[in-house]
Amino acid sequence: MAMQDRAIRTRRKILSAAAEVFESRGYRSATISEVLNAAGVTKGALYFHFQSKEDLAQGVLSAQDQVISLPERPSKVQELVDVVMLHAHRLQTDPMVRAGVRLAMDQTSHGLDRRTPFLKWSTLASQLLEQARAQGELLPHVVPEETADVLTGAFAGVQSMSHAMSDYDDLMQRSCALLRHILPSVVTPSLITALDLSETRGARVFAEVQASLDEVAGVTVA
Repeated sequence: MAMQDRAIRTRRKILSAAAEVFESRGYRSATISEVLNAAGVTKGALYFHFQSKEDLAQGVLSAQDQVISLPERPSKVQELVDVVMLHAHRLQTDPMVRAGVRLAMDQTSHGLDRRTPFLKWSTLASQLLEQARAQGELLPHVVPEETADVLTGAFAGVQSMSHAMSDYDDLMQRSCALLRHILPSVVTPSLITALDLSETRGARVFAEVQASLDEVAGVTVA
């Protein structure tokens, strides 16, 4: 068990170092040597967990894209808003997420499969929109799969623009503006006024998730 725990810690250490290097250098310029120096581990330890730079990058993409269980809401559209705003908050505060987003957006990352984050986002959004439609929250013309793809692409563009303009400082404002423009063409008017589209929504959802995780951890320890 001790060896397994140590291996898990080492893997996390390597991933954190890789995220730091990829976020600052990009996929093409980053080197294994830089990750080794940042992680402070041996080459053998790194290659035990990751076989190549591509494997490392895929590990960062997977780590930043892990699904966080959000609290269920009466409105599935509000859940979709929460997913967007929570990601925006994490992008501002979590180096692993920042690195994953840079890798996903990096068009010079030849040989790296960058589709997975986009596919996961589209699938999750489509599922929530399907549930919202079943609850009568969407306008009759809405096709959930199509709207999910549009929202995913638009949100990716907002992230890219925010990074270029302010290093993500204005991401919450831009994310809220995106939702305010897209949702009225998708959601029933009676629901729009009930949605929380505030710029602090992501931070509050994150605090709620953390409190839930802490509670579970406390029960587990007890």
